[in-house]
Amino acid sequence: MHLLLKLVMVVVVMVSSMAMMVCTCQARTDTRHPVILVPGSGGNQLEAKLSRDYYKTSSLACRFLTPAHRWFRLWFDLKVLVQPFTECFAERMTLHYDPVKDDYRNAQGVETRVPYFGSTEGLQYLNPNLILKDITAYMAPLVESLERHGYVEGQDLFGAPYDFRYGLAGEGRPSAVGTKYLQQLKGLIENASKTNGGKPVIILSHSLGGLFVLQLLNRNPVSWRQKFVKHFIALSAPWGGTVQEMLTFASGYSLGVPLVNPLLVRAEQRSSESNLWLLPSPKLFGHKLPLVITPNRTYTASNMPQFLDDIGFSEGVFPYKNRILPLTESLVSPGLPVTCVVGTGIKTAETLFYANNKDGFDKQPEIVYGDGDGTVNLLSLLRLESEWPKEKSLKVIRVPNVSHTDVLKDPIALSKIMDEITMINLNVLSSVL
Repeated sequence: MHLLLKLVMVVVVMVSSMAMMVCTCQARTDTRHPVILVPGSGGNQLEAKLSRDYYKTSSLACRFLTPAHRWFRLWFDLKVLVQPFTECFAERMTLHYDPVKDDYRNAQGVETRVPYFGSTEGLQYLNPNLILKDITAYMAPLVESLERHGYVEGQDLFGAPYDFRYGLAGEGRPSAVGTKYLQQLKGLIENASKTNGGKPVIILSHSLGGLFVLQLLNRNPVSWRQKFVKHFIALSAPWGGTVQEMLTFASGYSLGVPLVNPLLVRAEQRSSESNLWLLPSPKLFGHKLPLVITPNRTYTASNMPQFLDDIGFSEGVFPYKNRILPLTESLVSPGLPVTCVVGTGIKTAETLFYANNKDGFDKQPEIVYGDGDGTVNLLSLLRLESEWPKEKSLKVIRVPNVSHTDVLKDPIALSKIMDEITMINLNVLSSVL
């Protein structure tokens, strides 16, 4: 009889323990904050459609290589690595600044769209249709890590892709595409919160995406931020621009792909509004640090307009001075918890040397390297630390020997990111319990 009683007691304790475990798991699920992923430049798919009546090209091949009046993959397509597809790609990606409207637009006859807004589908792989799709993997490892921690696509995990060629402008100036994106992102944040019991969201950005998110937060009232945003995690954010962007403008940048002539894509890269935004900030890099050295002149971040003029891109001077500079002069804290995850210890372009007058900027320069993540200089990655010294809600996590994009797949980096998200969610759990 006593043995039976003991067995009953054991069963009751086990059942109670299991019930507690179930309740605990349920509590953890119920208190998990939704996550919205915001990619960086080139970090999501783009599609385009051509109009034969209005599409203008200098090449007959470009006119007929892609059928008109149907959507096709503009970014990323492996054909861009082979001529004449490289030139066709560059033409279709090129933006044009309209001085009358003071805004940017697509090339004539080219319509573009961003597929899968709200989903992570368009930013996991840049071209999922390839047999070797893993070579175009972008946020796929990050999404998989989030899913292993219980996040579910479309329920509490969302993506906010955008047309990364466009940027934003300072106060009082139009920026139709960029402003529309901020409105879409704001709506996605509000909807994600609403469908998850009113819990504020965690925004997780990479690279250029961090600049957009900070602008979104600071362009909305404090009451809105506090209601809808729990935490902002920025990976590899170029807060003060990057010296590598000066290489892109001066000589073109082929991303290290040997088949692509950087001069073929230079004009298209110069036309990108967001690339102007990524030039080194005068506020951060100042007027003493030499960034580009030629036989005739040394350029710092403070004489960027002269640099743009001298490389043959005088049409970029006005939008740079009047639209971009106001965005880079000071970064205002959003008054919310912000975590920056940055890679360090990777050689990063710090000074560009153009030694030959004859070649000008048409030849790739010699490069002196410094610290950073291979793309963004350490000075830029750590800008918030120096600019917000009294901001207690700012946290910077350094990940040694991890590059700009490897932060999205390196096991140690992913572990630190997931630990941060777990702690954000546990903070709510502890307060509830």
